[in-house]
Amino acid sequence: MEFSNLSAPPAASTARLRLAQGLVLLFHITGFVGLAFSQDKAFYLKYTPLTLLLTAGLLAAFQPGRGLLFWLFVMQAFLLGMVAEVVGTNTGLLFGHYTYGATLGPQYMGAPWLIGLNWVVVTYLAGVLAAYLPVPAWVRVLVGAALMVGFDLCLEPVAGRYDFWHWTGDLVPLRNFRDWFLLALLMQLLFVRTPFPKRNALAPLVYLVQLLFFFGLSLLTP
Repeated sequence: MEFSNLSAPPAASTARLRLAQGLVLLFHITGFVGLAFSQDKAFYLKYTPLTLLLTAGLLAAFQPGRGLLFWLFVMQAFLLGMVAEVVGTNTGLLFGHYTYGATLGPQYMGAPWLIGLNWVVVTYLAGVLAAYLPVPAWVRVLVGAALMVGFDLCLEPVAGRYDFWHWTGDLVPLRNFRDWFLLALLMQLLFVRTPFPKRNALAPLVYLVQLLFFFGLSLLTP
């Protein structure tokens, strides 16, 4: 089975890219300072859904060739993520026993709609980064899945603190990371197999900033 590695599209406008990078940094630096040092963390947490939506919108704006196949990938990744989260929150068969808090907004059967979007964003970011590697497609799938699990490793220590989600007994089970990796493999296989341009000038900064955002919060906040 041969996967095609599409060539990079023309570079985005430098001025447009710098503006988008500045907005990403502004969102995350403001949120980081507020969550790490403000006495009114709830004020900053209420903007979490908006930040995720704006970040997703900026990434979409820098995706070349936003055709039917790209949106098909987005829809499939969203549905796969939502189904996994609904199963997980209602049965504990995936990830372990956990419940979502109010920070991520409205929910469907215990899973926030935005968590489906988050699966799309994390899958997309990791897939785009892996696509830069001159390696076979199956290696890119593995690398992308590893990048996704690495993101979750940085996020888990602060998830309960900021009412994203809560684990039974306040302990993250190892099976969470196992199931994350298995689902990430499926997501990355979907990403690699869907033929749309796998380049995005904004993606490397977004992944790095989000990784540092959650890792920094885990170090600085009690």
